[in-house]
Amino acid sequence: MIRRRKRNYDDPLLHADHPRPRTRREFLSQGFILGGAGALFGTSSITLGGKAFALSSDMAPLVNSCGIATLGAGKIPFICFDLAGGSNQAGSNVLVGQQGGQLDFLSTQGYERQGLPGDMIPSIVNPNTQTRDNIDQQLGLAFHSDSAFLRGMMTRVSAATAANTNGAVIPARSDNDTSNNPHNPMYGIARAGMGMDQNNNPIIGKGADGSLLTLIGSNNSDSGGNSMAPADLIDLTIRPTKVDRPSDVTGLVDVGDITGLGLSQLDAVAVMESVYRISDQKMNAINNGQPPAITTNDVVKDLVRCGYLKSAYLAEEYGNPSDIDPALDQQIVGANGIFDASEFNSGDQSSREFQKTASIMKMVINGFAGAGTVEMGGYDYHGGRRAEGEVKDFRAGECMGACLEYASRRGKPLMLYVMSDGSLSSNGAIDATADGRGKGEWTSDNSSTAATFFLVYNPGSRPTLIGNTTDEQARRQQIGFMRSDGSVETSATPAANNVNLLVQTVLLNYMALHNEQGLFGQVFGNTPVAAQQDLYTAFQPIVQGTI
Repeated sequence: MIRRRKRNYDDPLLHADHPRPRTRREFLSQGFILGGAGALFGTSSITLGGKAFALSSDMAPLVNSCGIATLGAGKIPFICFDLAGGSNQAGSNVLVGQQGGQLDFLSTQGYERQGLPGDMIPSIVNPNTQTRDNIDQQLGLAFHSDSAFLRGMMTRVSAATAANTNGAVIPARSDNDTSNNPHNPMYGIARAGMGMDQNNNPIIGKGADGSLLTLIGSNNSDSGGNSMAPADLIDLTIRPTKVDRPSDVTGLVDVGDITGLGLSQLDAVAVMESVYRISDQKMNAINNGQPPAITTNDVVKDLVRCGYLKSAYLAEEYGNPSDIDPALDQQIVGANGIFDASEFNSGDQSSREFQKTASIMKMVINGFAGAGTVEMGGYDYHGGRRAEGEVKDFRAGECMGACLEYASRRGKPLMLYVMSDGSLSSNGAIDATADGRGKGEWTSDNSSTAATFFLVYNPGSRPTLIGNTTDEQARRQQIGFMRSDGSVETSATPAANNVNLLVQTVLLNYMALHNEQGLFGQVFGNTPVAAQQDLYTAFQPIVQGTI
C-alpha cells in the first residue's frame, strides 16, 4: 500500500513534471513564496467623512484642475484576483456548459475531466424534490453547489449582498505555468471610458482613477499581479503601487512633517492653503501682468501650485492616516466586521491573505485607488490530494466574498474579476478525505479546461442580463462555450484562444456597465471584440455618469 505523507496545504508544491522554480512567478505559483505580511493591529472606531474642516470654498474647485481624482473618478471600483499557478475555475467552481449556456450540460466524461464524479454532476435531478441540487445560483451566476469558491464567498456575504450580485463566465484557454499570459486588465480599466479635463471637457479614454493612486496591486510588478498586462495597454506613468498589508495603505499618505509639528489637522490644511496662495501670487507677479503664450515656465508654475494644493488636499483627507487604515475600519475588522480580529491578526497564511485583500478593497472601493489586483500564490495544486485545491479555493472565495460585502456596506458598486494562468484536469481518481469532499483529484495542468469569470455587485438591484428571453440571457451569462468533453471551443469567441482579446472582452463589459460601450472602438481600436461587441456584452448598464 502506498502511503502519502501528510502535508500542510500551504507547503510548497513539488511536481515531478515541473522544473525547479527560477523566477518569482514560478516560486509564487508553486507556493514557495506566498506574499502578504502579518503586522498586528487592534481595532478602534473610525469615521470616514463628516470632518469639521475642509478646503476653503475657492480652493475646492481647483482640486480637479490639478488632476486630483476623487471618488474613483466616478467609475465602478474594479478588483482583479490573480490566482497564480493555474487554478480550477470551470465545472467544480463556476459551471460552464455548451452553446446554450451554463446549464446546457456537458457529458459525464466532460465533468469528470473538470473534477466532478458522476454522482456530483450538475445535470442530476433529485428524485425526491425534482430539483438539480448540484446547481447554486445565489449569486446569479451558476456555481456548482459544492464549489469551494462559492462556499468561501458565502461565509462573508450577507443575503442582501448576494441578492444584488450577478456574474458571467468566459471559457478561454491560457498557457499553463508561464509569465507570458497577458491576463491583467488593470491598465485598460484606467483607460476604459470617458472622463473630464480640468475645464470640464470630455476626454475619451479616461477610466478609473483614485484620489491617491490610479492603480494598485499586491505584487511589485508592472501589472500589480502574477500575469502580465497586454503590452499595448501598459502605461508606466500609472504603474501599480504595491499594497499588500495595512501598513502599506497608511504609508501611502505623506504630507511631510507639517502634521507632526503640533498643528491640528485643520491648521495643517490652512497652512498648506496659505503656501499655495503666496506661491500663486508670486508666480503671477513673474508675468508682470502680461498673458504670455504657454511656456516651460508656465508648466513649472502649474506643477508648483498643484504640489501645494495637493498637499493641502492630502492634509485634509488623510492627515490622520488611521482614517484609511483597513485594520481600524470596523466594517472590515471587529465584532461586526467582515473579519474578526483573531483571524485577521493570527499571523497564519489565511490572515496574510485577509490583510492583503482588506488593504486592496479599502483603497479601491473607497475611491483612494481606481483599480487593484489581489495576487494569491500556490494555485498550481495538481499532483496531490484534491483537498489542497479545495482548501485554497475556499480561502480565495472568502477573499472574493469580503470584497463584495465591503462594497455592499459602503453602498458602492463593484466589478470583481477572477483569472489564473492556465488550468488543470482530473483523471477521475477520487479523494475521499474530509477536505477532498469525494471529488476528483487534480492530476495535471490542462489549458483546455480554463475559464475566467467576473461578478458585479450593484447596490440598487441585481444586475440585469441583456436579452428578451431566458435562452438569450443564458448565452450572455456565458460568453463562449465548451465542448461536450469539457474543453474550450476555441472558435466560439475571439477571447477563447487569445488572452489579449480575453482582456478586451473584460474591458468591454466594464465599459458597458457605465453605458459607454459605444466608445470601445475609439478607446481600444478596431479589434475582433469591437467588431461584434453586442455578442460579448453580458449586462445592461448599472450606472449613468458619476457614482
